Amino acid sequence: MQFSKKIYLTRMQLNMSQESLAKELGVSFATVNRWENGKSEPNKLKQYAFEQFCIKNGINFGDEE
Repeated sequence: MQFSKKIYLTRMQLNMSQESLAKELGVSFATVNRWENGKSEPNKLKQYAFEQFCIKNGINFGDEE
């Protein structure tokens, strides 16, 4: 699954805005917006932070990349 779709689905499942997710991950709103729109990808550190956030919130995409 593309990272942009993971970001979107996570936000929808947790009923979060891009801004609130950005705050949780320690990035700017614009960064989450670019990720979600497929304009950029996170570096490994931010991708790990997102994965840990998903684990903490019980979200599992069932695919290992």
